[in-house]
Amino acid sequence: MPRRMLVVVALGGNALLRKGQKGEIEEQWATARAAARSLAVALSDVDAVVTHGNGPQVGYLLEAFNSLPPDRPRQPLYLAVAMTQGWIGFILQHSLEEAMPGRRVIVVPTRVVVRRDDPALKVPTKPVGPFYTREEAEELEKRLGWVMREDPRGGYRRLVPSPRPVKVLEAGYIKELARRGALVIAAGGGGIPILETGEPVDAVVDKDLASSLLARSIGADRLVILTDVPGVAVGYGRPGARWLSRVTVSELKHLHRMGHFPPGSMGPKVEAAIEFVEATGGTAHIGSLDRALEVIAGTSGTIVVPG
Repeated sequence: MPRRMLVVVALGGNALLRKGQKGEIEEQWATARAAARSLAVALSDVDAVVTHGNGPQVGYLLEAFNSLPPDRPRQPLYLAVAMTQGWIGFILQHSLEEAMPGRRVIVVPTRVVVRRDDPALKVPTKPVGPFYTREEAEELEKRLGWVMREDPRGGYRRLVPSPRPVKVLEAGYIKELARRGALVIAAGGGGIPILETGEPVDAVVDKDLASSLLARSIGADRLVILTDVPGVAVGYGRPGARWLSRVTVSELKHLHRMGHFPPGSMGPKVEAAIEFVEATGGTAHIGSLDRALEVIAGTSGTIVVPG
């Protein structure tokens, strides 16, 4: 029996919460079920691991922690990441099993190792949480000491440290489950960051970089990054933006060096695709979650190929 293709699919935060939504539980279920329906057909004949973002949800938890009375303990950021793995994992698990009767979906809480000397731990770059107005952002900076930045999609968001992942601890078990036919949900929110000593770190690992590392670690044939834009663009958000349909990894590296893909948004997705294609010789696909089947098939979005 021939080996089935092994695909890692990274879902953006819009898999559970769309821009403009408040995060009501009914919205989360409806959005997750819509995402599951988009994935069901695309993943029916492949072995698959699904990862997901957690920016809106981890930001929500951090807001909740900081709204507690002064005498109540605040929980650290790494625990908020762990909580979102269970939160989002459960909703996606249930939604995918509804959309794919007979396919067992398993959620694997996942830890990723980061380096103690990673300079990214000292420079917040990763946006989390909801979008704020300029006035709200300035008030949060003064009251809570948060680092806020304007988002290219509108509004302001909080920035937190985002170190690079160097190892996915549960990779071997994730691969074994996927090869046995389970649809695995893993590396949620980029994984819970820890040092090699096992000490947890207050940060959020980029889920696309973690997904690329996981895909390489388990020998995946294809990396698919599904987000809320049609693909990769040069000059995104500006008049005359050029959307890339098929690009070699060397061309994409050149465009990245020129600064076309900002950190905290498309930059990590492009880096994740480059690292996967260079290491494996496979292809990486970036496109809209709403067109998941076409993106995975290579008829929509951006395909990054060797060369």
